[in-house]
Amino acid sequence: MTSSEWKNLVVFTHDFVKNEKNLSIKDEKVRDISDKLPRADLDILNTLQSDCRMTLAELSEQVNLSQTPCWRRWKKLENDGYIAGYNAVLDRKKLGLSVIGFSQIRLNSHHPEDTTKFELAIKEFDWVLLCFCITGEADFIVQIIAKDLDQYYERVSELRRLPYVWSIQSSIAIKEVKSTHQIPVRS
Repeated sequence: MTSSEWKNLVVFTHDFVKNEKNLSIKDEKVRDISDKLPRADLDILNTLQSDCRMTLAELSEQVNLSQTPCWRRWKKLENDGYIAGYNAVLDRKKLGLSVIGFSQIRLNSHHPEDTTKFELAIKEFDWVLLCFCITGEADFIVQIIAKDLDQYYERVSELRRLPYVWSIQSSIAIKEVKSTHQIPVRS
């Protein structure tokens, strides 16, 4: 490489690093979302995430649209799959479910048949709130809810009895710091 080529590479690299310092990962993710949808749609999504029970009149007032265009945008967001559903958020402690645990699960093999069987089995346990296939030493991580430690132990034991589970490593939550279903959407 000639000295001129090295000089151009150094200048390019410097400009790239300088520009990257001015752009946070959060800003990049928000920009990706806001590039796909108009501001009015993002306002509707944000507003509905905080209160999906509001009336059309309340929503249209909060997002500064008249009711008919607001309703059309809302229905389009539903039809296009941006709004996947509406749920009530329940207080698990009032329902007597005070224990939350996270279990990392390793399977016996990575054969697609075993993975599929595990995924189908996990979907049948209503006490498994979340299940993700992950990278690292474990294959899956699940969030389990229970009324007490004895019930949590029973549930982990039930997972351990699945023929394709090799090992389980669990951690019990001792304090809930943040729990939300709201996705960060900026307008």
